[in-house]
Amino acid sequence: MRSGTDRAQGRESRGMQRKPTSFDIAQLAGVSQPTVSRALRGELGVNPATRLRIESIAKQLNYRVDKAASNLRTRHSRTLALLFFEDPTADDSLINPFFHSMLGSIIRACAQHDHDLLISFQQLSSDWHNDYEDSRKADGIILLGYGDYELYRSRLRALEDAGTHFVRWGSVQSEASGLTVGCDNRGGGRDATQHLLSLGRRNIAFLGSASSHYPEFHDRYRGHLAALKQAGVIPRPKLQFDAITTEESGAAAANALLASGEKFDAILAASDLIAIGAMRALATAGLQIPEDVGVVGFDDIPAASSASPPLTTVMQDPRLAGRKLVETLIGRIREQPVGSALLPTRLVVRRSCGS
Repeated sequence: MRSGTDRAQGRESRGMQRKPTSFDIAQLAGVSQPTVSRALRGELGVNPATRLRIESIAKQLNYRVDKAASNLRTRHSRTLALLFFEDPTADDSLINPFFHSMLGSIIRACAQHDHDLLISFQQLSSDWHNDYEDSRKADGIILLGYGDYELYRSRLRALEDAGTHFVRWGSVQSEASGLTVGCDNRGGGRDATQHLLSLGRRNIAFLGSASSHYPEFHDRYRGHLAALKQAGVIPRPKLQFDAITTEESGAAAANALLASGEKFDAILAASDLIAIGAMRALATAGLQIPEDVGVVGFDDIPAASSASPPLTTVMQDPRLAGRKLVETLIGRIREQPVGSALLPTRLVVRRSCGS
């Protein structure tokens, strides 16, 4: 007996003039036409088995979604905008290396949800939404990076007040504006410090700006302090030195630590770039890593594994991060019940802090 799909293909081969429609697919799949439309648009609320059945039938019928017509019906461009904050970098990219790692995942996730992606640097004006969502260039915005958060906060509020669909990568805080996807910075700082403590390190310096101006770094510092207190080690505020995410800033912070005369046997850096810069300064000062000083970073950028010695670090998963950013934003655009997301971290042990 021939299947329904075979019969449909047979009619087409005998000269059926019209193209297959979503109603044809719905009949063959045993579902409603709206379910077919949702499945082929990549919406998240369709049962996975049903989606696969619908996609298989659509492929057999050579059915193609009319994106232009779909966009007119939904008033959506099926395009997302990815906006980078310009970071000081050693090359001309002006993009934090961690965000480079996240970019591929964001592109793949957009493709999986049948969305295009616009990529640009953030224009720090008061009306970002006019450049993207209001002009229908994009249905929503992904924001990566922010510099000084206290200065950036008002811009996020402006986007929220304008009703712009956006999600950002950053510190997941209850008072933050809009939806945020970020890693467990506090847990990562705690795990890194506990590892150093397990190796007998007791005088652990923290290199990174620890204030509300840099909330991710601040969360990592809080996790560091919590681990010290839990181990009965009295925190020493004089072992915290401000630094931003560049090798130069890390080297400057390490030099300030060395010049302070404070006793230390380990460094927890708020980012890998800070850690790599600090390692360079320690080597210049004649200190051996990890024999004299153990060093741990945060991010697990590609340069961490090729540092000398290879850098122990707290890994943020860029693949999971990129996918979650896209899914959260699309959920918000479709008015689904989505919220901010806190992603796990994992300690990657290499030779920079001993073993």
